Amino acid sequence: MLDLQAARRDTPGCFDRVFLDSAGSSLPPTPVLETVIAHLRREAEVGGYVAADERLDDLAAVKTSLGRLFDVPASSIALTDSASRAWTSFFYAVPLLPGDRILLSQAEYAANAIAALQRAKTTGASVEVIPSDASGRIDVDALRGMLDERVKLVSVVHAPTNGGLVNPVREVADAAHAVGALVLLDACQSVGQLPVVVPELEVDALSGTGRKWLRGPRGTGFLYVRPRLITELEPAVLDLHGATWTAPEAYELAPDASRFELWETDVAGRLGLGAAVDYLLGLGVDAVTEAIAYRAGHLRDGLADIDGVTVHDLGVQRSGIVSFTVDGVDPVAVRDALAERSVTVTVSRRSSTLLDMSARELAAVVRASPHYFVSPADVDRFLAHVHDLARS
Repeated sequence: MLDLQAARRDTPGCFDRVFLDSAGSSLPPTPVLETVIAHLRREAEVGGYVAADERLDDLAAVKTSLGRLFDVPASSIALTDSASRAWTSFFYAVPLLPGDRILLSQAEYAANAIAALQRAKTTGASVEVIPSDASGRIDVDALRGMLDERVKLVSVVHAPTNGGLVNPVREVADAAHAVGALVLLDACQSVGQLPVVVPELEVDALSGTGRKWLRGPRGTGFLYVRPRLITELEPAVLDLHGATWTAPEAYELAPDASRFELWETDVAGRLGLGAAVDYLLGLGVDAVTEAIAYRAGHLRDGLADIDGVTVHDLGVQRSGIVSFTVDGVDPVAVRDALAERSVTVTVSRRSSTLLDMSARELAAVVRASPHYFVSPADVDRFLAHVHDLARS
């Protein structure tokens, strides 16, 4: 069980407000903040190159920590500047020809869908959507009926951005692999709040970010690539980090996942990412998952009991993201009214998850995402404010 008071002491920003936006950009714990600031100070003292050289072992340890988190080799991890960069770095490396098929989930995130549509336009491939089942999850039976040897990639959003749904990743992966398709997991909203053990999920690639549930710095992301695939794929963008210029007309790709990286990076941010992963590992992923589920359940149940409030979460298993609307009140107005009361939530709009939100005729929802440092009193305070808004 987590020590709530210790977690709150490490999160000074949680004392003067109810912070419910870890699905957007969470509050970093003090060790992460101190790590980033210390390196920036060191850069100011000796310059960025020298400061980075002093931390080469620590930078390598970031991948080792991520490897522990996912139960994969450190050599299969690439560090990027965002989840979108990680996702597209793998996606654009997958060869596509006219007639090939890309399958997206109903809850696909906009950045992924836009990249898929662009590649379909330039390669002659097609983009198709896997239907959802009655619970809102990917319909695995329908997926099996769509699969054939022309399907080259299946995209799975583990935990969509606009609600509490969690998709059945392993079942999708097993079905896709039966026809030789690759599975790319968007774990942007799951890493840091749910167990993400790659050997159990059997995905071929995974993308994620540091700034959300991991509580790391903005401008950090990561990509896992199945080791046997690494040498088969050439990233669409290379520089002198991912490859070596070996002759006037030749270059040699890095043998590991670093071929998906670029040379320039925010060193302080990456060190902060490593500190965030180590902080999570120190707490224990299972304990964090349990704490988030409890808080989200408390929040979800409380909202459901308020007249005039509708909870919009789908699925069987639920993530820590809670989506809702207040009758007659625009979600932006709800967000702003709560902000005036020192409660931080955000709004998820239709354009972020166009297919799902359009199918449910939702223009926008309020999104609340409580992390483990949120206290039961914080949740009760939030619910009281929403009750007042609904009543007024």
